[in-house]
Amino acid sequence: MALTREQMARRVARELQDGFYVNLGIGIPTLVANYVPEGMDVMLQSENGLLGMGSFPTETELDADMINAGKQTVTTRMGASIFDSAESFAMIRGGHVDLTVLGAFEVDVQGNIASWMIPGKLVKGMGGAMDLVAGADNIIVTMTHASKNGDSKLLPLCSLPLTGAGCIKRVLTDLAYLEIEGGAFILRERAPGVSVEEIVSKTAGKLIVPERVPEMTFDD
Repeated sequence: MALTREQMARRVARELQDGFYVNLGIGIPTLVANYVPEGMDVMLQSENGLLGMGSFPTETELDADMINAGKQTVTTRMGASIFDSAESFAMIRGGHVDLTVLGAFEVDVQGNIASWMIPGKLVKGMGGAMDLVAGADNIIVTMTHASKNGDSKLLPLCSLPLTGAGCIKRVLTDLAYLEIEGGAFILRERAPGVSVEEIVSKTAGKLIVPERVPEMTFDD
């Protein structure tokens, strides 16, 4: 069974480490804010000028002026700071973000990512993604494994305009967790109830399947 958006966010949250500065992209990545492990000190950064982002607000916490880069209302944690976009992008471009979590339309075996444009469709655009992939060494992409039509998003070569080249090493889809190395996807984990055969059939790019591929585990 494919992972839900919330399960994907929970799996990504396992990659957080104490003391990390983390940028969460628009879409599924923003949900990671709700699953930071208890007791872990992580500072979440949003490129519109917020460092110290908290989880999504309850109705009583809602402040319409407090938003992330995707214009979703958010909360702040103790020690948070608010600044202009120039300061925010200086932090990103200066390599001061320890982990970046991004959504994508396509990723290929060379670690290229396409995340900002689909010809003929209205898409939000580049945002800060180009700066993030250029300024970060530690990036996780979260996306569905295939399109609604069943076409693979894990490709031999991206077909859409690139956001960045050779910058992606890890991908979490609704079916699997994969690493990119040596011109291939390496299957490291699979979603609960999802077979290796299904993942193989929905991966267009070269896929290496180790002898043992464990299932992800969740509490619920």
